[in-house]
Amino acid sequence: MWLINISLFRRKNLITLSLVCFSSKPTSAEVLTSYLSQCNEPPWTSYFVKYSSVKDNQFGMSNFNWKVGRSNYQILRTGCYPYIKYHCSRKEAENLDASDRFMRVIKVVNFGIPCLLYGLAATQLIRHSEVVQTSKGPVTIYFLLPEDKGSIY
Repeated sequence: MWLINISLFRRKNLITLSLVCFSSKPTSAEVLTSYLSQCNEPPWTSYFVKYSSVKDNQFGMSNFNWKVGRSNYQILRTGCYPYIKYHCSRKEAENLDASDRFMRVIKVVNFGIPCLLYGLAATQLIRHSEVVQTSKGPVTIYFLLPEDKGSIY
């Protein structure tokens, strides 16, 4: 649902336009934060979330730092239709700008074909799922194999 609010103020000759999007889906960032918090900030995790389950507010981000609670995570993220794939490792924050740009260039040069093939393969290889609680309701995330929570490998 979209809400557009236009306000006119005659005395000040000011026109204000507010455009707000109300979505029933949580953002991909909220799912990421909620899952890492829900698992008590694990040393690492790797999961898929369906594009159809979230509003993708991290589009174009491939390698970045993400703060959750007292932990920093280095996130490797890629779109692999019909999923978004996240690999999260708890590490100290680093400047990942060069790595992020390099990964984006590689995806563009390859026309995204390897990412698409990875997503299509994942539809057949996924063997486990879990539910993440968000402010907009539960979201199912997927794993190739069940993870041993807290394992360093």
